Amino acid sequence: MNKLKIINDPIYGFITIPSELIFDIIEHRYFQRLRRISQMGLSYLVYPGAKHTRFQHAIGCIFLMQKAINVLKFKGIKISDKEEQALLIAILLHDIGHGAFSHALEHSIVNTVSHEEISLKFMEALNKEFNGKLTLAIHIFKGTHKRNFLNQLIASQLDIDRLDYLKRDSFYTGVAEGNVNSERLITMLNVVADELVIEEKGIYSVEKFILARRLMYWQVYLHKTGLVAENMLVEVLKRAKELTKKGVSLNVSKALQFFLEKKINNSNFDSTVLENFSELDDYDIITAIKSWQNHKDFVLSYLSKAIIQRKLPKIILKSEKIDKEKIRSISKKVLQKYKVSKTELPYLIMQGKVTNQAYDLKSPIKIVLKNGELKDIVSVSDHFNLKTLSKPVVKYFISFPKYS
Repeated sequence: MNKLKIINDPIYGFITIPSELIFDIIEHRYFQRLRRISQMGLSYLVYPGAKHTRFQHAIGCIFLMQKAINVLKFKGIKISDKEEQALLIAILLHDIGHGAFSHALEHSIVNTVSHEEISLKFMEALNKEFNGKLTLAIHIFKGTHKRNFLNQLIASQLDIDRLDYLKRDSFYTGVAEGNVNSERLITMLNVVADELVIEEKGIYSVEKFILARRLMYWQVYLHKTGLVAENMLVEVLKRAKELTKKGVSLNVSKALQFFLEKKINNSNFDSTVLENFSELDDYDIITAIKSWQNHKDFVLSYLSKAIIQRKLPKIILKSEKIDKEKIRSISKKVLQKYKVSKTELPYLIMQGKVTNQAYDLKSPIKIVLKNGELKDIVSVSDHFNLKTLSKPVVKYFISFPKYS
């Protein structure tokens, strides 16, 4: 069987699967599950084109990683064949631990285990199946490999993951501000003293990348309609879990039933949990929520209808904390109209805050000057906004059903 397949990607064109091992990993049911996990959760309720998947993103990352490896090798950086294959496997599997609708499960029914931790559990399980062939990839993914720059290609402020998702999410949402020049940035990559750096002539491309990231967060990832939909998804799953605990029967798949019945944390996330997690995807959640629209529990029914029929509540998003008197007034009106108990009110009135930090000074993007000196992008950029972009911007929100 020819395993050196070619995949046609709408952004990069033809992507070649570089080895038989990588083909076999892609063919594995754990990885195929990513075809059924949306890359951007419920953002399609705002941007109808945002229906792409984690599978597409992972394949795109392999393409960009191949380019990055070739660029570094051309510049004299020694990367062995084993390290090259390990880098490609690590970037391919970096998001394999994402649950249904990407982040919703992390805040509802598997709320003490991050997707990065679950990704590692999947990688370790696959390593057993593939007789230890993923060991080096796991070391690079964990950051325990002796060569630091290899890990930075997987996880840093200018990693392959971000270079793909910004470009891909921009493409599928139609938000042009996020369209970074990933090829130019990769061409400017180099390694100095085991650190991944950008050559001086790439400064403007880095500035555009940081600005694009900020704009994509406010316009897309933290868009207030998407924000309220994502929070409702979290709340509907919490409600389903609460009702299940009380013995209420819900129409759900076997995989979802498992997580509604059990409290999952790091200490009990064993192979059985992983197996059930691998069976859970967007389809389980959407099918369940569709059936819950007519459930006799008002809260579950209300939240489900709001998501499926896109009858989303009102949301206020502002720079200062929501006034307590305003919250009391909203609570009173919602209680009067919807006849729910005070203990059920938090399901209908959701509060929280969101943070947007385009650039983190603690793990800087280093620029290598022509004289060989390394500098943080902030200190060499003449972009007046760049230092400002490193300060976290916090906004507060409250969402509630329309009561008039």
